[in-house]
Amino acid sequence: MHNKLIVAAVVLLCGPALAAVAAAAPVVCRSPDGTLAIEFSLRKDGDADAVPHYRIRSGAADVVDWSRLGIDLAGGEFLGGPCELTEVKTRLVREEYTQFPGKRRKVVGHASETTLRLRETTRPNRRWEVVLRAYDDGIAFRYRFPAQEGWSRLEIAGERTGFRLPGNPMAFCMPLLSYYTPHEEHFEKRPVSFLPKDGLVGLPLLVRLPGSRWAAFLEADLTDYAALYLARTGEAGASFSARLSPLPKEPKLAVRAGLPHESPWRVIMIADKVERLVESDLMLNLNKPNAIGDTSWIKPGKTTFPWWNGFYEKGVPFKMGLNTETAKYYLDFCAEAGIPYHSLDGLDGVAWYGGPIVPYKGAEITKGGAGLDLPEVIRYAKTKGVKLRFWMNWRAAEKHMDRAFPLYRAWGIEGVMVDFLDRDDQEISHFIHRLLKTAAANRLTVTIHNTKETTGLERTYPNLLTTEGVRNLEYNKNDWDSVGIPPEEELLVPFTRMLAGPLDFHQGSLRGVPVAEFRPRNVAPLVMGTPCHMLASYVVYQNHLPMVADYPSSYRGHPALAALVKVPVTWDDTRCPAGVVGEYVVLARRSGTDWHVGAMTDRKARTLKLPLKFLGPGRFAAELWVDDSAAKQGLSQREASVTADEELTLDLAAAGGAYVRLAPTK
Repeated sequence: MHNKLIVAAVVLLCGPALAAVAAAAPVVCRSPDGTLAIEFSLRKDGDADAVPHYRIRSGAADVVDWSRLGIDLAGGEFLGGPCELTEVKTRLVREEYTQFPGKRRKVVGHASETTLRLRETTRPNRRWEVVLRAYDDGIAFRYRFPAQEGWSRLEIAGERTGFRLPGNPMAFCMPLLSYYTPHEEHFEKRPVSFLPKDGLVGLPLLVRLPGSRWAAFLEADLTDYAALYLARTGEAGASFSARLSPLPKEPKLAVRAGLPHESPWRVIMIADKVERLVESDLMLNLNKPNAIGDTSWIKPGKTTFPWWNGFYEKGVPFKMGLNTETAKYYLDFCAEAGIPYHSLDGLDGVAWYGGPIVPYKGAEITKGGAGLDLPEVIRYAKTKGVKLRFWMNWRAAEKHMDRAFPLYRAWGIEGVMVDFLDRDDQEISHFIHRLLKTAAANRLTVTIHNTKETTGLERTYPNLLTTEGVRNLEYNKNDWDSVGIPPEEELLVPFTRMLAGPLDFHQGSLRGVPVAEFRPRNVAPLVMGTPCHMLASYVVYQNHLPMVADYPSSYRGHPALAALVKVPVTWDDTRCPAGVVGEYVVLARRSGTDWHVGAMTDRKARTLKLPLKFLGPGRFAAELWVDDSAAKQGLSQREASVTADEELTLDLAAAGGAYVRLAPTK
C-alpha cells in the first residue's frame, strides 16, 4: 500500500473578534468518532489573564483537567504568558501506509487537527503556535515556533507544560534519579500522590483514571529536541509538569535551534480497557513517513548474543571467548537451528574490536581484537548462510560510521547495535538520526541500547528494529539486582514500555526456575518461569530482532527450540484479547494467514479462557505448547481443531505461559 495523506475541511478564522470569542469559549478539537476531545482556552492564571491552557476529555469525564502550556526560554524569558489567538485552522487527516517491520502491516491514522496561532500581548510580541490532534485512541499536541522578524534563534531552557489528572489515580511508572540514565529502572505501581515531589518519571507513564479509564503519557517524533520527562508538582496531588533533558555541557539549556522549529508531540493514549492501548498505532501515526525509500533489504530475524550467557560452554576443544573458534561454533549452531544472525559483542569489559567496552577509547571497529580473525569469520559466516551483526559503543559509531558502514555493507553485515548512550538530550537526538540515515544508506539495520524508549521513529526509519529502554533479563546476571526480573515485572512491560514501540528483552533462555529458587549469576544465568513462559514472550513482546541469548548446548535437544526459532518477528495484525497489568496478558498476532498467540502469567498459576473471535471464517488447526509439570522439560505439545466461535482453555503454571499457532485448514 502506498503512503496516502488525505486532508479535508480546512477552516480559517482570524481577526480581533476571534480572541474575544476564544477567551470566553474553548476551541475544541474532537476525535473522528466524537468520544475524545482536546480543548484550548485563554484563561486567568494567578494575576495573569488570557494565558494558554488545555484540557482533555473522554466523553464527559476529564482525562487531563485545565493545565498550562508554555516554554521557558534562555535568559529567564517565558513564552506562554498573556496571549491573543490570531488564527485557528482545522483539518481532517487520514493516512494509510505500510509499516514493515511492525505489529501491523496496514496502518490507518484518522484524526482531527487544529492549529492555534498565538501572539504575545506584551513585548516582544512573539508569534508561536500550538497544534492539537484528536484520534479515536488518543490525543496529541505540540509547539511550533515560526520564523519571524526579530526572533531568529530558539533557545529553550525547559517546558511548563502541565498535566493535571483527576483524583489520585494509580500510576505504573519508572521513577528515575537523573537525566543520565539507560532507562532501566523498575516500573512501579503506586498512587500518583505517592510519587516524590519533583522526582523525575520516565515515559511511558500509565495511569488508571476514575471511571476505569486508562491513559498513557508518551512523546512522539523526537527530532532535534530534548527528551521529555515528567515530575510530580505540588500544585495538586495528581499534577505533573514537563521536564526536558538538558545539554550535557549547558545544564541550563535543553534545545538550541534555528527557526522555524517544532517540539515533539506530547501524547496521551486513552482507552476504556488497557488492552486497547496495546493495539494502538498512535505513536506511528504521529511520526513522519518513511524517509529511507526501499525497505526490501530489511530482514527481521533472531540473533544469538553470547554476552548474556558469559560465553559459557562445556566440552568444546577450545577456550570460549572473543575468538575465531567461538564465532565459528556459534555460526554452526545458527545454521543448524535456523537462526539467521550471529552477533559479535563483548566479554569481561572488552569489545570484539579489542578496546574496552566503556569508556570507548577510539578502537578501530573494522578489525577484530586479539584472537578474532574478522575476515575469516565473515568468510565462514557466508559459507553457513548466516549473517553477522556488530555490537559497539555508540561513541565508536559516532567516530567511525562514515567510513566503517560502507565497509560493513561490502562485507554483507546485517546490522549494528549501539550501546551505552545513557542520555537522551538534543545532541543524542542528532546522533540517532545521523546513525539511522547512515545505516540505511548502507543497508544496515540498527538496534539501540541504554537510552530511552522509542518515540515511533521506526516509521520514519524502518531500519530501526528495536530500542531497549527497559529493565530486562540482562538483570538476571551478576549482582546488579538481587531480585532479577520477576514474572510480575515482565507482565508490566506490555502495558508500559511496549506502548512506545519495539523493545529488546534479552530473551531465549529455557533454563527457568521457580521464583523462590532464583539466584542471579553471570555464567549460564537463570530466568524465572517455565519454557512456555519464554516461548510466549516471543509473541507478547514486539521485538523485531529478538535474541536467542543462551549458549548452544542449552538448546540442543530441547523440544521448545524448533518452536522458538519459527515464531515470526514481524506481524500483519495484532490483537490483545485479555490482560491485567502486572498479572497476565494474552497477545494474538497474525503473520500471513496464521495467528500466533502468547499468554504469560505472573507467579500465580491461572486458567485463561481465550475467545477466538479474532480468527477469520473456516476451521483452524491449533498447535499448542503448554506447561506440563509431568513432562521431562516442563512442557508438552497438543493439537486441536477450532473455529472463531469457540474458545481455548489455557492452563498456565506459576510464572508460566502458553504458545499457540493457529493455521487455517483447507
